[in-house]
Amino acid sequence: MLDDVDRRILRQFQAAPDVSIAELADRCSLTTASCWRRLEKLESSGVILGQEVVVDWQALGFAVEVSLRITLDKTQTTAFDEFLAKARTVPEVLEIQTFLGRVDVRLLVIARDMTHYQEVYRSRILSLPHIADIEALMHVARIKSHEALPV
Repeated sequence: MLDDVDRRILRQFQAAPDVSIAELADRCSLTTASCWRRLEKLESSGVILGQEVVVDWQALGFAVEVSLRITLDKTQTTAFDEFLAKARTVPEVLEIQTFLGRVDVRLLVIARDMTHYQEVYRSRILSLPHIADIEALMHVARIKSHEALPV
């Protein structure tokens, strides 16, 4: 699927996604045109999904991060869809993951402080439909956070 040149491009692109095509081509020992064509191919084939700006929410005053493991009442066939639709509308929910097993959903929730978290939890999270059980895990430290793949 990917050859060595594609892997080299992906490694360099992940390391410095803001460099120009010319600089990326130079780092990969390619011509600018060849590098551009390969990037286009990687994007059109779905290997590269896009670029995004990463905002440090802590720099904006959000100091609390909580991971909520949620078990849904699955006796209703629409429980997942209804829960997920409502959870998407909560601005403090940064991430939603679904699982197979005892835990059905994990929500990553941020808040400015514990008072704000309590308000979000009571008014927005507990009002989400079909919740059977919630386990809260308070974030203490981020040891590793890296999305680059070892290509």
